[in-house]
Amino acid sequence: MARFGLLLAVALAAAVAAGGAGAAPTLVPQHRLPAEAVHLKSPPTTSFCLANYGIHCYRPSQLIKAYDLGPLYASGIDGRGSTIVIVDSFGSPTIAHDLRAFDRGVGLPDPPSLKVFQPAGPVPPFDPNNDDMVGWAYETTLDVEWSHVFAPGANIVLLETPVSETEGVTGFPEIVTAENWAIDHNIGDVISMSFGATEQTFPNPGALLGLRGAFQNANRHGVTLLAASGDTGATDYELNLQDLYPFPVTSWPPSDPLVTGVGGTMLTLDDNGNRLAPDVVWNDGFGAGGSGLSTVFNRPDFQDGVRSIVGHQRGVPDISMSAAVDGAVVYYESFAPTGTIDGTCCWDLIAGTSEASPEFAGIVADANQVARHRLGNINDPLYGLAALAYPTGPFSASHGKATGLVDVTQGDTTFGPFTNTDGNTYTVQGTAAGPGYDLASGVGTIDAARFVPALAAASGLFNR
Repeated sequence: MARFGLLLAVALAAAVAAGGAGAAPTLVPQHRLPAEAVHLKSPPTTSFCLANYGIHCYRPSQLIKAYDLGPLYASGIDGRGSTIVIVDSFGSPTIAHDLRAFDRGVGLPDPPSLKVFQPAGPVPPFDPNNDDMVGWAYETTLDVEWSHVFAPGANIVLLETPVSETEGVTGFPEIVTAENWAIDHNIGDVISMSFGATEQTFPNPGALLGLRGAFQNANRHGVTLLAASGDTGATDYELNLQDLYPFPVTSWPPSDPLVTGVGGTMLTLDDNGNRLAPDVVWNDGFGAGGSGLSTVFNRPDFQDGVRSIVGHQRGVPDISMSAAVDGAVVYYESFAPTGTIDGTCCWDLIAGTSEASPEFAGIVADANQVARHRLGNINDPLYGLAALAYPTGPFSASHGKATGLVDVTQGDTTFGPFTNTDGNTYTVQGTAAGPGYDLASGVGTIDAARFVPALAAASGLFNR
């Protein structure tokens, strides 16, 4: 379903945690935390969220600490000279103001530039009573603000498209047009896509394959492509946007071999960003990181080393970053009906793999700066680093800390129980994390101070 990393509602937590008959899927149209957890006048602390909402929440300083970005920033590695491209249906009418307010509130510098384009046609006027447009505005705000957290020196370009991406083909022709325009005009270096459609919702594989033109164009121009892997674990939405498939599926574009699929982890941090436990696969009763095997794409060469896990199919995700609702991040918005633009409102909480993809886009922008060139398709170098980090089989005990890869060995992507409109309740069996590569977390997560220079160096070897 559109807006991967969909913002998840704590209001359903009790029903989902109970797992009783009649429990609904954990995603709701607004994809936000409950009303009492939003529209705060300042970014909350983790202690505040635990005391008031029963979940962890994190500010930028905590994830900067947790992902070891501080040493990079201290040495001037912050994505400067690189441009992150964000693609979202409709966009947000207040994004420029909101990014400035976010930066002031969390102590970040403004980006060198934020530019907004509508190359696929004019976007309809924003309607605050249209749940779909409001949902995309939340998505846009998350994408822009949190890509900036992970690369505060990078330029940001927002591509707004005039048709909502839902399931199947809908919305993708406009996305292809917008991305091709940006690539042809040399607009940016890494594109982050926090959306996707279940492969089975396309009329046939040819309909999906016919939408790959922008990805092939990006590959020719050395532009890195990232996509969020989804928020419903081993399943995903059917074409009616209400039911979840009762068997394992995955979504496109994260399943595309020209794209790096970014999955989700759950971090447990204190107020200062110190880890209290190892990261685990995101599956917290509110949602779970998307994972699985493509039914459209065969195993790409870069996954040959993990053929014992993926078989003959493309496996998703490739890598994972923070995405959990129990670990939601703060963001600032003023487009909602109760919001204002006077600087007093509103700090909200948000989560999902839509958070993970722009975070990793910032990491790629940082690595672009180190490499002094675009990294292009990073899947070959990423799996090359994994072979160094996990040298025995598809992943044994972790070695090679210089790679910056951090193994995620706990958690799974099993999703359910959920009840579809047929009245039946289902649980879709996912995959468990383990040592090294797995279909729950990909090659794991990162220590940015080590990973950024390692990725830059590896990309120079693989993408000559």
